[in-house]
Amino acid sequence: MLIGELAARTGVSPRLLRYYEDQGLLGATRGTNGYRRYDDEAVTTVRQIRALLAAGLSSEVIRTLLPCAVGDVPDLKPCPELVATLRRELSAMDDRIDAMQRTRAALAGYVPPGE
Repeated sequence: MLIGELAARTGVSPRLLRYYEDQGLLGATRGTNGYRRYDDEAVTTVRQIRALLAAGLSSEVIRTLLPCAVGDVPDLKPCPELVATLRRELSAMDDRIDAMQRTRAALAGYVPPGE
């Protein structure tokens, strides 16, 4: 299928699909006319990418996890480094949450009581 059809089937803009390809998340072949062509699995891949992005993962991490992804949701099957990668991401997210809570408390200290 061409990029426009993939965009229509996934609700993702062609520009974003090209970005996913540039990031190594989505594969395409080129026709003799130079147009990108995607196989039917690309729909599932795009849905997996969107779900993993919504979970707060970077495109770099998603690139390492996609081989472990099965289905649209996706389910992650065991593969090398999967658990270690997810634990590392959770730890980094916890660190960011802690930092934001400290920043919020500092900012709240500047708000006069009762306002």
